[in-house]
Amino acid sequence: MKPTVGIVGVGTYLPKNIMTAAQISAATNGVWSEDAVRNKLGINQKYMPSNEPCDGTQEMGALAALECLKNTGVDPLEIDAILCITEEWKEYPLTTSACYVQDRIGAKNAWGIDVQNRCCTCVSAMKLAKDMLIADDEINMVLVCGGYRNCDFIDYTDSNVSFMFNLGAGGGAILLKKNHDKNLLLGTHLMSDGSVVHTCGSKVGGIFEPVTAENYKEYGMLRLMDSPKMKGLLNTVSMPNWYHCIDEALRKSDMTRENIDYLSILHIKKSGHLAMLKDLGLREDQAIYLSDYGHIGQIDQILSLELALKEGKVKDGSVVCMIAAGIGYTWAANVIRWG
Repeated sequence: MKPTVGIVGVGTYLPKNIMTAAQISAATNGVWSEDAVRNKLGINQKYMPSNEPCDGTQEMGALAALECLKNTGVDPLEIDAILCITEEWKEYPLTTSACYVQDRIGAKNAWGIDVQNRCCTCVSAMKLAKDMLIADDEINMVLVCGGYRNCDFIDYTDSNVSFMFNLGAGGGAILLKKNHDKNLLLGTHLMSDGSVVHTCGSKVGGIFEPVTAENYKEYGMLRLMDSPKMKGLLNTVSMPNWYHCIDEALRKSDMTRENIDYLSILHIKKSGHLAMLKDLGLREDQAIYLSDYGHIGQIDQILSLELALKEGKVKDGSVVCMIAAGIGYTWAANVIRWG
């Protein structure tokens, strides 16, 4: 029989700093009112990093991993591999985040690799972890963890990127084990559309436009480089693609939409959040809207699951569906049978 893969536990790290809806409004010079930030963008507040080492991207991933180990009682020497989902924006460019975590948490027996799929990375890495655990007899436990703070690159005076005003900071970790026989990770489905790959991102700082004395203030800033093309694609195919991923992940799990008990959904604008719940036949209490946290990139799914466990929204027998989407553009969904 094919081995099963279960989730041993999760852990998160959140910085101490927050940015309120009023502060976001002020940063836009009043173009976005506080009411619009709260009710249209769906942000009451979001977690923001300090300049302290603890809020470095790699360190936040390590702190979340340590919290996960504390929560589960797992010895770090039991970990065979680390899939690190830390963003490219980190303490030092071209350093390997998985190696940082491996040393920081004392997982001396683990090898590590960095994976990146923007805000889809967690769901993508969980699939990679499951496939590795099933395929390799010598891998029994995989840690997926990382940190995120792309909020550093948001210009609040640029309304073209208002859909990213919710970007925050934090770290998350999720531990998967072969034949754990609890909290089983079932089907996953991903799909990508590379036709818009260069429509959104950081224009300055790469090979095409290196940093110069003239453009250094634009280094790393997140911009829409082709707004009509990107928004055109998202307005026409984003939701259908998401639903396709959800339905396919359910099909691979021998389930349908009626089986979903909890939707672990990333932070999006409130109208989109409510529309998705309605289309899936779910109540508002079958998800947690992250209006008090913001969008912490690929960490959202781990955070949402942890909050749901604490609030009793996920319990033994619950079917959880994690969904994600990442600029590039990629959509993803998986199914977990908890308990």
